Amino acid sequence: MDQPAGLRERKKQATREALHRAALRLVRERGLDQVTVEAIADAAGVSRRTFSNYFSSKEEALLHGEQMRMRLLVEIVHARPADETYWAALIGAVGEFTARVGVEHPGWREEIRPIRGEPAALARQVAVHAEMERELAAELERRMPAGPDAELRARLMAGVFLTTLRITLRQWLHQPDGPFAPLLRQALEIVRERFD
Repeated sequence: MDQPAGLRERKKQATREALHRAALRLVRERGLDQVTVEAIADAAGVSRRTFSNYFSSKEEALLHGEQMRMRLLVEIVHARPADETYWAALIGAVGEFTARVGVEHPGWREEIRPIRGEPAALARQVAVHAEMERELAAELERRMPAGPDAELRARLMAGVFLTTLRITLRQWLHQPDGPFAPLLRQALEIVRERFD
């Protein structure tokens, strides 16, 4: 039973990835307003109905990679040693995250470019980040000393961390003077000084 289920899951993942890649390519070529769900489905070689089984909108298909990266980040923080403080877990996760997502790979940069300047895509990106912020905050709160302000501190830290990640990435994309990971660590150190 495991083998067919595993094969089905791989096929689903391949279809999801094909739709995501088709959305990226078409938006890069035409702009988001000129791309329809039907065009994405056609480019991926599936029906409109199949598209709807995987994504609720073209913006969601476009930002699938972003959502998976954010989910990976939360999973990496969760997998850090239980005795690490929330800050140590975040810093430790950054190194693994940047290595695993291949931030400096040219293809990744090309993947993010279509999102910039597209208001509907940016709105979806904000929704993705808000969802991940809640999950990350829950993980950070688990690592914080108990207290009446632990939930608030965790939510603030999650929001500040994700905002720092987003701003640093944007700056690096516009001025890639060096590797991304040290720039992010520098930005997080500035943040840590304000939180400690």
